[in-house]
Amino acid sequence: MSKTKTKFACQECGYESPKWMGKCPGCSAWNTMVEEIETVVKTQGMFGGTLSRTKEKPQPIINIESSPEPRVLTDNKELNRVLGGGLVPGSLILVGGDPGIGKSTLLLQTSHSLAKTGQKVLYISGEESVKQTKLRADRLGAMSPNLYVLCETNLELIEEAIAEIGPDFAVIDSIQTVYHPAVQSAPGTVSQVRECTGHFMRLAKGKGIATVLVGHVTKEGAIAGPRMLEHMVDCVLYFEGERHHTYRVLRAVKNRFGSTNEIGIFEMREGGLAEVSNPSELFLQERPLGVAGSTVVASMEGTRPVLVEIQALVSTTNFPSPRRMATGIDHNRLALIVAVLEKRMGMFLQNQDAYLNVAGGVKLDEPAVDLAAAISIASSFRDKPTQPYDVIFGEIGLTGEVRGVSRVDQRVKEAQKLGFKRAIVPEKSLKGWSPPSGIQIIGVETVAEALKAALD
Repeated sequence: MSKTKTKFACQECGYESPKWMGKCPGCSAWNTMVEEIETVVKTQGMFGGTLSRTKEKPQPIINIESSPEPRVLTDNKELNRVLGGGLVPGSLILVGGDPGIGKSTLLLQTSHSLAKTGQKVLYISGEESVKQTKLRADRLGAMSPNLYVLCETNLELIEEAIAEIGPDFAVIDSIQTVYHPAVQSAPGTVSQVRECTGHFMRLAKGKGIATVLVGHVTKEGAIAGPRMLEHMVDCVLYFEGERHHTYRVLRAVKNRFGSTNEIGIFEMREGGLAEVSNPSELFLQERPLGVAGSTVVASMEGTRPVLVEIQALVSTTNFPSPRRMATGIDHNRLALIVAVLEKRMGMFLQNQDAYLNVAGGVKLDEPAVDLAAAISIASSFRDKPTQPYDVIFGEIGLTGEVRGVSRVDQRVKEAQKLGFKRAIVPEKSLKGWSPPSGIQIIGVETVAEALKAALD
């Protein structure tokens, strides 16, 4: 027997109410409550029925045998890095990003690389026809007899196709287009996305199929659908980048099988996405030399050192309150650095607008970029350029001291590899390692010492 009921669900957070409300009590969003007719059908499916029960019993954790998760490597080293060393069979991965950023291109190339190794791959598209997918595969050169393509949005038919083919790797493009016939609501709503994701999770865990779900994003940049969608999957990857630039950044914000600090750099070409083995050269190739307000910082993205240019512009304001704008760095961090320069260094910045930008669109979260940002602001304020082949990194405290950072040897080696001549680093980070030849190491303990070494 089936039971039909009418409810109002928030399309932002999934809050449910028996009556309509203008403002959602769950997330305080306006005009997001949409009427849905939900039919709950009691079924006895293989993986998700009301009568399905587990026969496992609780056992002490010391009696459970631990074994390393097997990994399946793809041809894309950048993707393997972000995933923590490769695909894990039975994992459920969610990939989000802006429209046209290259999500489908990346997954079709990954499907082809896995199909070449003899694994069965099923690519399910709910937004493109089979012929459209074939045209994109022709352009990318993704041709393999083990790569199966299906255009379907019905969840029950998708499950039948998976049971018939028995793939090792499956791609659902996208989860917002898939619907369950038993749920009487439109595809893409909170109920449909939650129900369909639950089915794919049970399929992935029950049959050991590595499954990738493509998720649409809202205008704020978050993945559309309930927040619970990100809790259900094993990995959440965001594909970032500007349409007007050729490079893309793949970032992991959740990973149960690896680190969330890793990023993958790709370059969009005519034949698809190509991995960038040395992203520092990509970010520094357009760097101007001998210009005030420009410095280079060595930042760590996971286990990889990346050299990025930080640009600052300080100009006199015509308003009572000066502006503080930052792109790629936390706005609060910029305000802290400006306050330290005013209080400890005596710079009069109260009538100056300060703009800070990380060239290339990269987002830097670690505090090791503080010293480079401070020197960029001081360089622009004094209109005095820094040395063009200096690399700077270090954390700044509120008393004006420069604190030590981790993995200094890797940062310096990356700078020396790219031809930099000097490195201004915290004095406390000089112990326990030997600097490479060909680069001068300058240890500083305060911001005043760093400014004297960089600008004098």
